[in-house]
Amino acid sequence: MSQFAQQVVLGLLLGGIYVAVALGFSLVWGILNIVNLAHGALVIVSLLLLIFRADFRSVTPSYSGTGLHLGSVIIPYIRLGGLAVALAMAGVLWAILNRTRIGAAILAVGADRDAAQLVGVDLRHIYALTFAIGAAFAGVAGGIISTFQSITPTAGDPYTLQAFAVVILGGLGRVSATIAGGLAFGLIEVLGQSAPGLGSGFANAIAFVVLVLVLVIRPRGLLGRLA
Repeated sequence: MSQFAQQVVLGLLLGGIYVAVALGFSLVWGILNIVNLAHGALVIVSLLLLIFRADFRSVTPSYSGTGLHLGSVIIPYIRLGGLAVALAMAGVLWAILNRTRIGAAILAVGADRDAAQLVGVDLRHIYALTFAIGAAFAGVAGGIISTFQSITPTAGDPYTLQAFAVVILGGLGRVSATIAGGLAFGLIEVLGQSAPGLGSGFANAIAFVVLVLVLVIRPRGLLGRLA
């Protein structure tokens, strides 16, 4: 039982990383109707170029390797901090979209770009701003990832598939859908890899299986809005 609880905790913490990665991906897809296949590379390369330049680096915080002990369950501080930052990112994005005029313009473009243009919304400005917000969130996600993974120009490639799977699982149209999709996908991946005969090498296979099942059973995702 304690092993299962540990797996659930690790799955939720991993899900926090996926939430951070998928927020920008979901925003660009939902508003611009563009599936950014370079998103994973953007997560890492933006961090590599802006902070570390061309060198391969890693970040080792003083609390690396330590964790919070709750009985027999260990919660790594690095992953717990990543989850906290991911939820804070989601809160910031929700506030931007729902509590600011520019957020209202972004949502209007996503709902009906022709109508938004008729009432004076500058589409090119909103497109550029939306992509910039997505890129900024990708950079923050890269910062989280750098605390537990070495940073190389190709390190972010797998995260494109994970972000895609998270958005499909959670659904487009709501920040809460990305949170639900990320946490659920983290749980599915960790529990799936712990199954007999499977391991970390099956991460992409699990992602593809999740994609297929969700598209067949519930195409709009767990919390996605109806078209």
